[in-house]
Amino acid sequence: MRKEAFFGMSREDSLDLLADARVVHLATTTPVRQPVLRASNAVVMEGAVFFHGSGAGEKGTTVGMPAVVSAEEVVAEIPSFMIDARRACVATTLYRSVQAHGHLEQVKDRAEKARILRAFMAKYQPEGGFEPLEAESPLYGAALDEMLVLRMPIEHLDGKAKLGQNREPEELARMMEKLWERGLPGDPRAIEVIRSANPGAPVPAFLDWAGGLPLTCALGTAPADLAQAVKLLEGEYWLAGLRPESIARAHELSQAWVGARDDGLVIASARAVSDGKTAWIYDVVVDRPWRGRGLGTALMRLLLDHPAVRSAAAVRLATKDAQPLYARLGFKDVSAWKRTFASSEMVLERAGR
Repeated sequence: MRKEAFFGMSREDSLDLLADARVVHLATTTPVRQPVLRASNAVVMEGAVFFHGSGAGEKGTTVGMPAVVSAEEVVAEIPSFMIDARRACVATTLYRSVQAHGHLEQVKDRAEKARILRAFMAKYQPEGGFEPLEAESPLYGAALDEMLVLRMPIEHLDGKAKLGQNREPEELARMMEKLWERGLPGDPRAIEVIRSANPGAPVPAFLDWAGGLPLTCALGTAPADLAQAVKLLEGEYWLAGLRPESIARAHELSQAWVGARDDGLVIASARAVSDGKTAWIYDVVVDRPWRGRGLGTALMRLLLDHPAVRSAAAVRLATKDAQPLYARLGFKDVSAWKRTFASSEMVLERAGR
């Protein structure tokens, strides 16, 4: 069997990629076979892709025509030297892509238009800030009548995930090591995507913890990571008074977020933010049953080596009960900073590389 066969994505994953895309590409024709290719907002629901636009616009000429809707996600661009030290031809791009095929239909019922447009607002403006979009509202009624809404029932769906499945184990190992070394903003996440797509690949040395579990250099790649990390931090003294939503948002905005999972459950987590000159470490936590095994130290070494942290001239954190752990990692008390924190806390710092 050709290894390319393993690039296929499940229908569920293909639909998720299409639904999550902020912009899709719509390819179709007019009745006189004039090609149309446009970037567009879209929502996916009930086995169809929906679009909207002006009733007098170009999309209005495509009703009844066959169409293809595509979306893609570039995971990482891989230079040739990340795979082979000599050959140029092995350079590649890791990506996910999906194509949906069907025929365009016009939605004319005002109530149905309103329902579809509510789905658009839920996707593109979930924070609200507008009056309810109802078919009989004086604010929206006339506009709904004039607006074009198109439906494309999905007749065929084709998803492809090219994530190194055709590479040998030693090539994957080299690729992940080189991505970590390069350290572009998306590279840690790319490493975890590669690992997920290639469960038999070797664990990179920088993620290989002697305690028995591999570390992860980019938490957040699994849907449950965020909620599990917030739960793990529940009750920690430095987060007293903060809402779980605020803690979750802080993790989402952090340039570095590392951890470890046991059977899919987050058991250790740590994050950092950096402006390139100074990096601050926050929310280092290990689940109680895993404490005392060296996992916290391994987690910190990984975080300090993270591309967002390792280039900083100084790395700082605040603690009132873990000074010995951080001292072993080169952190020292910086007394001049004490006055900016509660008196029970000590600010520690270590020089960057």
